Amino acid sequence: MTGKLERLKEILGEVADLNRAGAVLAWDQETFMPPGGVENRADQLTTLERISHSRFASDEVGVLLDAADGDVAQLPFDSDDASLVRVTRRDYEQARKLPLDLVGEIARAGTIARPVWQKAREEANFSLFAPYLERNVELNRRVADALGYKKRPYDALLDRTEPGLSTDQLEEIFTELKQAIVPLVADVARNADAVDDSVLHRGFDPDVQVRYALELVTKLGYDIERGRQDLSTHPFTIPFGPGDVRITTRVSREFFNECLFGSIHEAGHAMYYQGVGKSLDRTPLWDGASPGVHESQSRLWENMVGRSAAFWRHFYPSLRRAFPEALKGVDEEQFFRAVNKSYPSLIRVEADEVTYNLHILMRFELENEMLEGSLKVRDLPEAWNARVKEYLGIEVPNDSVGVLQDIHWSWVDFAVFPGYTLGNLIGAQLMEKIRGEMPDLDGQIERGEFGPLLKWLQGRVYQHGRKFTPNELMERATGKPVSAEPWIAYVREKFGALYGAKAGR
Repeated sequence: MTGKLERLKEILGEVADLNRAGAVLAWDQETFMPPGGVENRADQLTTLERISHSRFASDEVGVLLDAADGDVAQLPFDSDDASLVRVTRRDYEQARKLPLDLVGEIARAGTIARPVWQKAREEANFSLFAPYLERNVELNRRVADALGYKKRPYDALLDRTEPGLSTDQLEEIFTELKQAIVPLVADVARNADAVDDSVLHRGFDPDVQVRYALELVTKLGYDIERGRQDLSTHPFTIPFGPGDVRITTRVSREFFNECLFGSIHEAGHAMYYQGVGKSLDRTPLWDGASPGVHESQSRLWENMVGRSAAFWRHFYPSLRRAFPEALKGVDEEQFFRAVNKSYPSLIRVEADEVTYNLHILMRFELENEMLEGSLKVRDLPEAWNARVKEYLGIEVPNDSVGVLQDIHWSWVDFAVFPGYTLGNLIGAQLMEKIRGEMPDLDGQIERGEFGPLLKWLQGRVYQHGRKFTPNELMERATGKPVSAEPWIAYVREKFGALYGAKAGR
């Protein structure tokens, strides 16, 4: 390694440290910070973000990258150093286009808007949050304009989150999914009585739920020596480095799924972070390949593992011991079917596998419309409610369970939601490959042996961090670019069996 490349890594390490310090402050705001700390926290995060951006987007980093190009020219594409220079240059060129004042405004806007969103959600009063969302839409638009785009502003934002994917390509994916989902939803609706989920609403002690959930995810592979679980309004995962990756969950006495499956979901993200190669630490490579690839792990562990029959053949006895009264008279098969009930629901994070992508499609469309100016923020609740009625066939009773349910729009991060749908597709595609190579996977899960699955994912996905784009990663892991076909086949087979339906074929 030359002195130039060594110096580049020193600066990138400093930037990583600054960003992680900001992450600690953000975690504290979501968990333990008193309400009165918002203004001070906004100042702190804005200062850190401005320093981090200035350090990364400096002329010195550009000069070092130019020198490093020659150093890594003969190295393999997938080597750590060649990947570091390639990915850092992509990030650097985008960062150079963003004015420092805009970066500071974005950090401050998100910090200030977050508690307002929470209050508006608690009171089901969108008008409280509307001015802050208007500001965030404007900032998203300014980011898109600064980055530049040939066709649509969303393209600029999407290229930051899912490199190599355009808005038009994403619309094609959603069209393919709608053609599969709509008939499947209709089939399930005609056989709705086939699955009874009343057991999930019998009342489960919240403290026991939280303890059980943490014990369960540690058995899956979440290393609690390098993490912890806390409560928050909206569940999330946040990494401070390989030795400290934290998750949060939320809990409801009256709905079992919220805590346990929320914890499994976040543990999927956390195990990804914990599995990134340590040689990539304190560089731009220490992260997931994209939000979509990251979400593939939370959805894979939550749904394809956590909602499988084999999973509950292993865990149901311990669950009954934890909740003897709530589960009295309910056998393992009944419970497995209950946690897989499909029905149109208002809340995205509680949606079943069949209807979930319709929630994401709706948000993707609304973000585009706000960004392009065809939808005003003041009209968003009406547009939201109409879209829920159109796609899910249900009425939205208030903004708390409607337009205010997600935390995401309190931040300036349009183009993140599509990653949730891409995650479903990528997770199914990976699982198809895994089952081909591990024919006894269900037997392993039933025996509580999760190590082989985690090891496969660590070797094919986690260890590479951000070295590859999503399609590059999937070509390496499965031999194919990202495709919707495995997910469509998966839900048709699973829910066809659950509901005795033709499953939309």
